[in-house]
Amino acid sequence: MARARILPLFVPNWGCPNECVFCDQKRISGSPLPVSGHDVTRALEKAKGEGLTGLELAFYGGSFTAVSPALQGELLEAAQPYRTDGTVASIRLSTRPDAVDEAGLAMLKSYGVATVELGAQSMDDSVLAASGRGHTAGDTVRAAGLVKAAGLRLILQMMTGLPGSDREKDMETARRVIALAPDGVRIYPTVIVKGTPLEDMWRAGMYKEHTVSDAVAVCADMLPLFEAAGIPVIRLGLNPTDELSAGGAVAGAYHPALGELVRSEILRRRAAKLLKEVPPGSHVTLGVAPNRVSAMTGWKRSNIAALTEGFHLASVTVKPMEDAGEDTVSVDVRP
Repeated sequence: MARARILPLFVPNWGCPNECVFCDQKRISGSPLPVSGHDVTRALEKAKGEGLTGLELAFYGGSFTAVSPALQGELLEAAQPYRTDGTVASIRLSTRPDAVDEAGLAMLKSYGVATVELGAQSMDDSVLAASGRGHTAGDTVRAAGLVKAAGLRLILQMMTGLPGSDREKDMETARRVIALAPDGVRIYPTVIVKGTPLEDMWRAGMYKEHTVSDAVAVCADMLPLFEAAGIPVIRLGLNPTDELSAGGAVAGAYHPALGELVRSEILRRRAAKLLKEVPPGSHVTLGVAPNRVSAMTGWKRSNIAALTEGFHLASVTVKPMEDAGEDTVSVDVRP
């Protein structure tokens, strides 16, 4: 089934009672101001004028349910005429785990909200406290249960490399998120954004940077866990914006193709297992699904270089195989 086209509206920091050390939603979302009902109408009128239908209206970036019911109603009410005429097929929003209750979810559902994303970020209370989240892992468990009981789709967001975390804590967060059986997950390795408390902590030596290579390594460990559980990872890494790319991301795991790097690393590891018994000096051809050729080759041919040098091979090439599974790697060896 084809995914609905998403029409995003960003509500940076709107309603959020806490200042997370890593957060500057204005830079992360590329949107400096919260939206109003008028903005919703204007965006949907534009979409309607372009002949778009069946859209998923998405309120991203803030804590939607932490604002007053009146303000929530203003935004959702503005979308109702467009649900009637078919421009909008469904609505999704993101919020905090400690800003969810049964009454609020019932109100959202009455307006056609179908999906709620919860910013869990970590399932370790010490990491949540060090990051200034203002909620606990227990809040996430409770909120996830309420969302599912209300018959809404549940998406959970988690981060790697937060203050006070490490590889094992990140992996345990992944395992606990899987146990909540969400309909999808977003994984956001920590980026040090300009002007945030985390930048100050990093410059003062109080926080060690979670590098791109760190993020690739841990995400390559956890992505197969989600896949084995049948939970789609719908986003891996912050969505690139002009603001972040122009210096807003001063350090950390910011890369325009982080998801591709992670999938490339997974394929490299699988190929490496198959090459352990291959004689040095061999010519090797790796067969992968057609849509995995780029990932198997690696960013700037990094996998080709690593495998060739690591196993002392004469050459490594990659070819598409129509009948190969998404993450299958086959090896053909010639002297």
